[in-house]
Amino acid sequence: MSVGAPPWMFSLHGGHSSEFCDHAQSSLREMLEAAVQAGYHTFGVTEHAPRVEARLLYPNEIRLGWDVPKIVADFERYAQTLPALAEEFADRLIVLRGFEIEVVPASSYVQLMQEYRHRYEFEYIVGSVHYVDEISIDGSVEDFQRAMASQGGLEALVIRYYQSLAQMVKALRPEVVAHLDLIKLHGHRFGSLDTPAIRRAAEEALEAICETGGIIEVNTAGYRKGLGEPYPASWLVQMAHRMGIGFCFGDDSHCVEQVGFGINKAREHLLVNGVRSVTLLTREDGKAVRRVVPLE
Repeated sequence: MSVGAPPWMFSLHGGHSSEFCDHAQSSLREMLEAAVQAGYHTFGVTEHAPRVEARLLYPNEIRLGWDVPKIVADFERYAQTLPALAEEFADRLIVLRGFEIEVVPASSYVQLMQEYRHRYEFEYIVGSVHYVDEISIDGSVEDFQRAMASQGGLEALVIRYYQSLAQMVKALRPEVVAHLDLIKLHGHRFGSLDTPAIRRAAEEALEAICETGGIIEVNTAGYRKGLGEPYPASWLVQMAHRMGIGFCFGDDSHCVEQVGFGINKAREHLLVNGVRSVTLLTREDGKAVRRVVPLE
């Protein structure tokens, strides 16, 4: 365990690795070593759940010649590989075993994600929305524009995004809700993302998180993506904080250089918005438990 690490020095979303993810660049072992070097005391590893229909494969997966049986087999291999590595690193790092869900296929993802969780005995799940009505909103700008067109404009798309997030949270009850306003990755180019109607939809999503006990991740990938802030934006942090929702950190790392990136800035983001503590998931007596720890 990192000696003298601040209690807030942890990440509950990331550790994506090249053995199991087409857009990751470092091995899982390298990611865990990087987490130790970054000074983390706890590192949640949360590989992407596979998308089980060929029409949902990433363009890069298609270029690599990957297919659905391969990514499903890779996910199973991930679930089987992680426990032994977690045990190997146990004297230096608490490694939590999780995965990041997908909301596709729309008609069956809930059952599918629940099945993954129970079959592989993951300790927690990270709830993410990368698709709105099965169109990617964080891939290409062209896909984002297609998503806007399908909903009738930016505001309607953003509202539908938050509605989809609320539905996912109610159905799966994820311990961690990731990159709450991921819709801004491309959306900020096309107009306002906090109109009164959008704020109402976001508030309803936050109410779902509050009711199900979810923790909102402050995701540092926003800094890497040139947004000048993490996910979520200040107005969302303030709204969630007023509701009593807890926060955690996630570096959303896909290579060793991203492990630990931006955590100090994310801490400041919370502090300037009035948040004085974060919620840690850790392991005690073989079970994942929550602990509220100070930011100062």
